[in-house]
Amino acid sequence: MNLLDKIDTTNLPKHLAIIMDGNGRWAKKQGLLRTLGHESGTKSVKENIKTCARLGIEFLTLYAFSTENWNRPKIEVETLMKILIRALKKELKTLQNNNIKLNAIGNLDKLPKSAQKELLDVMDKTKDNTRMTLTLALSYGSREEIVNAVRNISDKVKNNIISIDSIDDSIINEHLYTQNLPEVDLLIRTSGEHRISNFLLWQIAYAELYFTDILWPDFKEQDLYEAIISYQKRERRFGKTSEQIK
Repeated sequence: MNLLDKIDTTNLPKHLAIIMDGNGRWAKKQGLLRTLGHESGTKSVKENIKTCARLGIEFLTLYAFSTENWNRPKIEVETLMKILIRALKKELKTLQNNNIKLNAIGNLDKLPKSAQKELLDVMDKTKDNTRMTLTLALSYGSREEIVNAVRNISDKVKNNIISIDSIDDSIINEHLYTQNLPEVDLLIRTSGEHRISNFLLWQIAYAELYFTDILWPDFKEQDLYEAIISYQKRERRFGKTSEQIK
């Protein structure tokens, strides 16, 4: 039986997030430069985006570049930015053909001006697409996001815009980069690492976690199906008992 046939299309994760890890190690195993691993990783990005859209997943968030990634060697960072710009230009047609809206979260002001320009251009051209929202986490760090939210909320309390007593989950959500996105249902991390790495710490509070040893450039359609099948076998109780959710 094809793995696709095992998927229950009525029980898909509404919001799927992926930590795309292992590009450098993949390149090393092939005897290639790390940058070629990142290039190869873009092929998996495209395949998984199209697969998610076909399945009917409404929100897909990809951890593309973290705040910590700025500490990598300068040549690697510059190459990653060039790959980003090239991919945005190249894949605009793919996004349009598949009715996918592009979104971005993170400290985007830190990106090179050329990358910001290309990103904003593609976001604008796809803003009316409705099939799926693809979010790229760029120059993103969850702790920084939460600190910024606390500062903004504190400023509003100080200026009597909101009261301390009114601060709850929804108020905090409104001040996060992801204010227009639902909570994450399934988080996938490739490459055998079992860490969250400062990614969507608030948003994955009740997410199912799926870890695989597959390096990101090798993570293909069938691998995504396996992750979703694993998700669908789990009982999501949100603090309740099994009997309460039946």
